Amino acid sequence: MIPSQAEIVIVGGGAVGCAIAYHLAKLGKKDVLLLEKAQLTHGATWHAAGLIGQLRSSRNLTRMMQYSAQLYGALEKETGQATGWHGVGSLRVAASEERWLELKRAATLARSFGFEMQLVGPAEAAKLFPVMNLADVVGAAFVPSDGYVDPSSVTQAMARGARGGGIAIREGVRVTGLKREGRRIVAVETEQGTVRCDAAVNAGGMWGREIGAMAEVPVAVCAVEHQYLVTEKIAGLPADLPTFRDPDGRYYVKPEVGGLAFGGWEDNTRPFGRHGIPASFGAELLTPDFDRFEPLGAAAAHRIPALEKAGVKTMINGPIPISADGEPVMGKAPGLDNFFICCGFTSGIAAAGGAGRAMAQWIAEGDPGMNLWAFDVLRFGAHHAGPRYLFERAIEAYANYYTVAWPGHEQASGRGGRRSPLYDTLKARGAVYGSKFGWERPNWFAPRGVAPVDHPSFGRANWFDQVGEEHRAVRERVALTDMTSFTKVEITGKGALAALQRVAANNLDRPPGAIVYTQLLNEGGGIEADVTITRLEQDRFYFVTGSAYGVHDVAHLEKHLPRDGSVELREVTASRAVINLCGPRARDVLQQVTDDAVDNAALPYMRGKEIRLGYAPVLALRVSYVGELGWELHVPMDYAQHVYETLRAAGETLGIADVGYRAISSLRLEKQYLYWGADISPDETPLEAGLAFAVAMKKPDFVGRAALERQKQEGVKRRLRWFSTDGRANLFGGEAILRAGRIVGYTTSGGYGYTAGRAIACGYLSVADAAAGEFAIEAFGERFPATPHDRPLHDPEGKRLRA
Repeated sequence: MIPSQAEIVIVGGGAVGCAIAYHLAKLGKKDVLLLEKAQLTHGATWHAAGLIGQLRSSRNLTRMMQYSAQLYGALEKETGQATGWHGVGSLRVAASEERWLELKRAATLARSFGFEMQLVGPAEAAKLFPVMNLADVVGAAFVPSDGYVDPSSVTQAMARGARGGGIAIREGVRVTGLKREGRRIVAVETEQGTVRCDAAVNAGGMWGREIGAMAEVPVAVCAVEHQYLVTEKIAGLPADLPTFRDPDGRYYVKPEVGGLAFGGWEDNTRPFGRHGIPASFGAELLTPDFDRFEPLGAAAAHRIPALEKAGVKTMINGPIPISADGEPVMGKAPGLDNFFICCGFTSGIAAAGGAGRAMAQWIAEGDPGMNLWAFDVLRFGAHHAGPRYLFERAIEAYANYYTVAWPGHEQASGRGGRRSPLYDTLKARGAVYGSKFGWERPNWFAPRGVAPVDHPSFGRANWFDQVGEEHRAVRERVALTDMTSFTKVEITGKGALAALQRVAANNLDRPPGAIVYTQLLNEGGGIEADVTITRLEQDRFYFVTGSAYGVHDVAHLEKHLPRDGSVELREVTASRAVINLCGPRARDVLQQVTDDAVDNAALPYMRGKEIRLGYAPVLALRVSYVGELGWELHVPMDYAQHVYETLRAAGETLGIADVGYRAISSLRLEKQYLYWGADISPDETPLEAGLAFAVAMKKPDFVGRAALERQKQEGVKRRLRWFSTDGRANLFGGEAILRAGRIVGYTTSGGYGYTAGRAIACGYLSVADAAAGEFAIEAFGERFPATPHDRPLHDPEGKRLRA
């Protein structure tokens, strides 16, 4: 029997679902019901390999994985259930100079997090993994605290801990529907009856998409085949081998009862359940594909000669969950107030403990305790969950699991779906496109004689010189950038001003035409969004945010705006193109093509108005992310081509240029402009980020105000610091910042400033460490003296912006 009501219902009894239940119990939540359609672990958990690797691309994601490892080492003592935890460490070898650079970068990142990762030479690597052939090994990285676990056992241990905390777990109960009323899930329907609930959690693993559909929520999660092989016992195999990864060979290895288990991430894995995964599918395996596995086997045998003669005990081919970008999907579903998603974990065992704790906090306390944007469900839109796009991207993400993490790498699949009206025109002019939220966006422009393709590098990539030319065009002449992918939202109604005053930190009660740069904060004062809002009319506002942030930012708005009909949100992204006109000669171009006055008196900085440009109605917003005179020209889609052609023709004699997003990145660093998701996030407040000028503390109230007031009274404990170094340094974000030889932080952004002729980066330091001192930035194991800057390297007084 199942209860007819529970406060929280979790759907799915794999490692992640049981981890959520376990941690809800730790938070004192006892009225919780976990439903599993078969038996615990019978999705992808039971056949998982069970490797636990902790270092990830950000401090928060690393913290999440660290917690998992710590939990798995302690669960057996707490619950009495064995977990099979072996803290043997992990060894990752580099068989190429490029991979060795990547490991050096990872080691620097680890040092900045205070995470132990040792770089070792080939001889030391052989001592740690003596069955290895050292041919072509350049070096290796050893993490002493990594290990492996028995996936089924650790899941059962968390389930036992959850039951001990009062959580109800029911196996053999298939969920058939989710009853939705407005913005809430009010009941979970099963074959054995209906359970009313206050919150529901989709922990369905590879069934995440199907469970989401029950609530009319698209979830960008599917399943693909994953294979690994288990050998018979191998004579002479050391008993304490660490887990082993050879990413250049695209495979991993772990000890397995006197033998070895090894698998990997090959090209063109097969999708599973393209048209839906049957609910009846349980603890089942798929037919092995030896031909597809053969390249991995050959690479493993080359590195570990003992595998050539080892007998095969079993070959596992099982479906595993994966998302549209290969990362898990977590958080509160858009459009719903009480439906949480936590699925799509390709490395679900490594992440389950930390993800379970974060989700439990999200459900019970409204916040996961850290910024998890890289995993947030709100990073995806409906198009990501479309089956064709989803499976194309998932298969590529799977194949790239061990690919070198090149800066600026772009995915090849799922391309061309969303295009600006200028796509073909810019393509013909040499545009090399990247992809953002499904949109094709020009990253850079290849002139005649230069191949329009990316060749990423940890040094200066093939686009470096061309991006420099685009950068200089903005600083010295005039340029055009297609920014159509911006998310645009109209907010209207008699309650619009009052509602936005409550949501935004800055003051929006300004005359029509005013553009306000502002942050949207959470209750803790953290930055949830970084946007501009233009007051078009008394009760009509125009909200602009980044291409990838629309779902996230609109969800934040909807959370706080009234639901009494006094405010209406309407996304207009698909109906309006945006062409950015910028540079010191921008006004000379614009004035040629409009009869409206655009001088400084008629259209000053941070003001907008409707003008006619050629034949087109245009909303001209005088705002800039590059630090020069310029306008965002918001144009009906059907006029975009005309506006572009008119501007190009008018600027021809002035040397007008097309500019891509890589130049914009360089330009904004010289102006100390921030990037949400890297430099600012829910973990940072405006006071820490140097954005106090965009906060109207004189307003009587707004979301996050009380937290900022407390922070002001208690004193800010850390702040964002900007640095520049010798132009030889290749900075991308994630480098260690040192003061007097001691690591004091890490960079959140980094790049080259072509006007300054220096590498530029920023990062958060404690107030004490941010004071004057001798600084350095460590990149790829090399330290570069760094000069701190309180003001931007380019136009620190902003005179060019306001010209």
